[in-house]
Amino acid sequence: MKLARVGNPGQERPTIIDKDNNYRDLSSIIKDFNPDSLNFDTIKKLKNINTKDLATIDNNQRIGACVSNPSKFIGIGLNFKDHAIEQNMPIPKEPIIFSKFTNSVSGPNDDIVIPKNSNHTDWEVELGFVIGKKCSYVSEKEAMNYVLGFFLVNDVSERNFQKNKGGSWDKGKGFDTFGPIGPYIVTTDEIDDVHNLNMYLDVDGERMQTGNTNQMIFNISHLVSYMSHCMTLFPGDICCTGTPPGVGENRKPSKFLMGDETVKLGIDNLGEQTHKVVNHNA
Repeated sequence: MKLARVGNPGQERPTIIDKDNNYRDLSSIIKDFNPDSLNFDTIKKLKNINTKDLATIDNNQRIGACVSNPSKFIGIGLNFKDHAIEQNMPIPKEPIIFSKFTNSVSGPNDDIVIPKNSNHTDWEVELGFVIGKKCSYVSEKEAMNYVLGFFLVNDVSERNFQKNKGGSWDKGKGFDTFGPIGPYIVTTDEIDDVHNLNMYLDVDGERMQTGNTNQMIFNISHLVSYMSHCMTLFPGDICCTGTPPGVGENRKPSKFLMGDETVKLGIDNLGEQTHKVVNHNA
């Protein structure tokens, strides 16, 4: 199933998208898609409802972030072979983990705001996933049993803050609007092979990134298991899993977002995002 949140910021309603692409209001059944409700019990309940009994929502409204108030937003760095090669970096032997601060979460078509004093704001199309039950010290064999679904992410990054401000990637990853997620969660049963999905990102109609999740160095099972040995994962926790080549800092010459651009990105089966880029001072 496809699960979305529709409405103005702070007023989003939980929504299920039916087979005819109608957006159906779930607010009579659950309050929101957040850490309290994003679990397998909720999914089981939703599978038993008749969506035709639910009110239809105008899908021309704003689409919100597909997960509300996650307790953690984890990123994985250099997880695509072709991107590591692009950066002239060795293939990681273990996953590189960083945090995207949860204030970065925004809707799939919301504006991307360039921070003050930034000349190095960059783009990254990524596959995201959301955890569906408490997860600690799980094996790779068991790991997918803890994943509720997948979604599209733009891991927006400020490269100067990421790499030249004391060594912590987190500084460049967590600005407001730097974590657009959605337009919807697709539950795992609807994705035949999550490790063979085409990905793309355009800036002002020019293709910047083309890739496929088959280039991931560490697959989803490995990432979930590995992270669960570093921290307890909870329902509603989200993770973005790395990007293919074509980021702005590696273009020749480098190209960054400066304002007034349109960024469009997508992944097979996970929908698309379209963002207007605005300057913080605008």
